[in-house]
Amino acid sequence: MSHEKVPDVYQDVHHKTVFGFWVYLMTDCMLFGCLFATYLVLHHNTFGGPSSKELFNLPFVLAETMLLLTSSFTSGIAMLPRFHYNKKALLGWFAVTFLLGASFVAMEVTEFTHLASEGNGWTRSGFLTGFFTLVGTHGLHVSLGLLWMIVLLVPVWRHGINPVSFKRLTCLRLFWHFLDVVWIFIFTVVYLTGVV
Repeated sequence: MSHEKVPDVYQDVHHKTVFGFWVYLMTDCMLFGCLFATYLVLHHNTFGGPSSKELFNLPFVLAETMLLLTSSFTSGIAMLPRFHYNKKALLGWFAVTFLLGASFVAMEVTEFTHLASEGNGWTRSGFLTGFFTLVGTHGLHVSLGLLWMIVLLVPVWRHGINPVSFKRLTCLRLFWHFLDVVWIFIFTVVYLTGVV
């Protein structure tokens, strides 16, 4: 009698989907790598304008950082209830994640608005062009992640948790953690070194 393991088609598709999403994240990693390189080249090109030391408010940015890092933690917790099919807990933790992410974006928009209102927009110097492009691209990714979160959670709220929704939420969680890692690099390379 043969005891061959019957292949799990769902698991196979799930792993291929997650692998494909990792490939996408690596292309995004290359995009951010180019933006970091551009920023580092333009960092000292202030064209007579203010430098990073004069512009950056480190406590404000540290608060932004804590919001985003906490949202990464809550997104991880959000996936744990899935194994018990606890829809309410999953939606609750993702709601907290969404609020933290939205607060991060609001703070980033506030920072950009403040800089622009003082005449330090993205066209003022090469340094500010590199800064706005790098940090703005990250903010755009977070905003799209928030939109994606809503799109994925509405069907979960209506129909509950199933293998398809779990697969999609797994990809969303990978994307969210990736954005947190990118932000740690932004915080270190752009803000911390910029005020030293």
